[in-house]
Amino acid sequence: MGYFLLSRLLSAAVVVLGVACLVFLLIHFIPGDPVEVILGEGARPADREALRQALGLDRPLLVQLRQFLQGLAQLDLGTSLYSQRPVMELLAERLPATVELALAALLVAILIAFPLGVLAAVRRGTIWDRAASAFALLGVSVPNFWLGPMLILVFSIGLGWFPVSGRAGLSSLVLPALTLGSALAAILSRMVRAALLEVLGEDYIRTAKAKGLSARRVIWWHGLRNALLPLITVLGLQLGALLGGAVITEVVFSWPGIGQLTIESIQRRDYPVVQGCVLLISLTYVAVNTLTDLIYGWADPRVRLGIGE
Repeated sequence: MGYFLLSRLLSAAVVVLGVACLVFLLIHFIPGDPVEVILGEGARPADREALRQALGLDRPLLVQLRQFLQGLAQLDLGTSLYSQRPVMELLAERLPATVELALAALLVAILIAFPLGVLAAVRRGTIWDRAASAFALLGVSVPNFWLGPMLILVFSIGLGWFPVSGRAGLSSLVLPALTLGSALAAILSRMVRAALLEVLGEDYIRTAKAKGLSARRVIWWHGLRNALLPLITVLGLQLGALLGGAVITEVVFSWPGIGQLTIESIQRRDYPVVQGCVLLISLTYVAVNTLTDLIYGWADPRVRLGIGE
């Protein structure tokens, strides 16, 4: 188990380092000059050059990359070019909103997917199964940038049930969570159906039925409990994906999280903040995936021993 843990942590560290270098280079290759954004197009060349030197943007790219990696090793992501505030401080302000939205979307997905997947597995081949398949197809096909405005038009502007945008209480969380959680609910419901159908054919399920246990207890206690292992993997992977998908949803609903901060920073060519946002999302994704691997290896010895790979 120690070797398995060490190998997964080293793999995660290599991925984070690669992402850090790639993000830094891609951000600096984006067209646009942050000095021009800050000073405006009418600024004098001398003022532009002075600000470029003050921000360290006149140095060679490799020198800037080395300084960035040195700061990253010390958990220092630099200072915002636009607001002159530490990037860590900006991320700390916006992170709670993104975490709140991601967890709410995950809860919505679980509440929809598990009953729907179980119903589709138990009623296999019926209209309920076909309806669940149609929902899964619709949920995966509809993009967030279309679903979000549609929900706003119907439930905010039309019915007036929820706020249009912003973060002001639980009511403002409902529509963003539905928008972000619908695609995950569609994927998860099909996974629940497939995993449960595989388990329901096992001998211990037939034994439980022969003992006279109720159908509900057999399905929810014996069936679904033993089908959770692959579902944990999917949940772990999708939780990281929720943070990436939150970028579009946060912009649509003006949700003050990491996603909206990323878009604002890109528009301002604020390199340090964009790097910090993308790194945070990437690091969260890698951390969740690594934790999922460790849980899977702990639960199934064949994974950490490399059997079947």
